[in-house]
Amino acid sequence: MLSEKQASDILLLDLRGVASFTDYFVIATGETRRQLEALLSHLEEELERDGVSLLGREGDPESGWVLLDLGDIVVHIFGPEERSYYDLEGMWHRARPVVRIP
Repeated sequence: MLSEKQASDILLLDLRGVASFTDYFVIATGETRRQLEALLSHLEEELERDGVSLLGREGDPESGWVLLDLGDIVVHIFGPEERSYYDLEGMWHRARPVVRIP
């Protein structure tokens, strides 16, 4: 879904056995605020179409970071600077990378 809107460096991390609050992180980068808006809008539409319940949402494209809580999966969409600053890959270095799409 995110790759359809040109998200970059999409990473799926397996957090099972490392975190108790979710099983997976999806982390992706949007290059501009406008792209972050497009990624978020597209993802929310696809989730709704597929009947996936959104448990929570934090942040907004203007802040450079959006989190969508789907329960077993938490999606993080970052601007480039915010992704580097928060460094979730480093913070969760014990998690197993499952898929990475450059």
